[in-house]
Amino acid sequence: MQWIKRGALGALIVSLVACSQSPTGRSQLTLFSDEQLSEMGQKSFAQYEKELPVAQGQVDRYVQCVAQAITRELGSGGQWEVKVFEDESANAFALPGGYIGVNTGLLDVAKNQDQLAAVVGHEIAHVLASHANERVSQQAATQTGLSVVQAAAGLNSAGGQQLMGLLGMGAQYGILMPFSRKQESEADVLGLNLMARAGFDPRTSIALWQNMSANSQGQPPVWMSTHPSHGQRIDNLQGQMDEAMRLYQQAQAAGKTPSCQRPG
Repeated sequence: MQWIKRGALGALIVSLVACSQSPTGRSQLTLFSDEQLSEMGQKSFAQYEKELPVAQGQVDRYVQCVAQAITRELGSGGQWEVKVFEDESANAFALPGGYIGVNTGLLDVAKNQDQLAAVVGHEIAHVLASHANERVSQQAATQTGLSVVQAAAGLNSAGGQQLMGLLGMGAQYGILMPFSRKQESEADVLGLNLMARAGFDPRTSIALWQNMSANSQGQPPVWMSTHPSHGQRIDNLQGQMDEAMRLYQQAQAAGKTPSCQRPG
């Protein structure tokens, strides 16, 4: 019974000190500080750079142009490091601490700057909404308890390495990262508005997910998946399009007209 009491006490402590809200008002469990998440993000990004070659030249300038137009909308959100990785998988990711990665394979699916902006906006929205913190916090609280949180203070420890792994480092990060369906839908909406504020056409997000659907090798039933189906994503985006178009028209009126030159 003692371990039950300790578990209940730990759960009570977590509920008292670690509750926060996402930008949409959803309650979140966030056990980790921004500094801890930033360190995890930095270490994960450095590992990614070791594993894959970084693209240069026109493709880098194109992705930088799109990403910078979006990150400028974050105001005091800090500087973001953007890298393009030579990998044929259609992935992108953003990490706590201000890191953005785009795989070259994504450019075969995102056909223009607006579609690429839809992906980049979505990934940045995960960071802004503290989804990585929420994910590792839920995992720590559920599987290994508060001891893992304490261990994460030294990220070279076994507990710290475990939590870095939970960030979804590597090819599974980004579009394939298994955030919950609620988190994915939240990032879809936040990212849609973010791209629109930067002057990218939010209507192209629908075409992007149609491309994703055509490019996929089939999806599991949505009840078996941590992601919404492509059809559910499209329906969700269409339901938010009026507000996104209002923001887009405001951006256009303010002279925000990105012109990022797609390579080739």
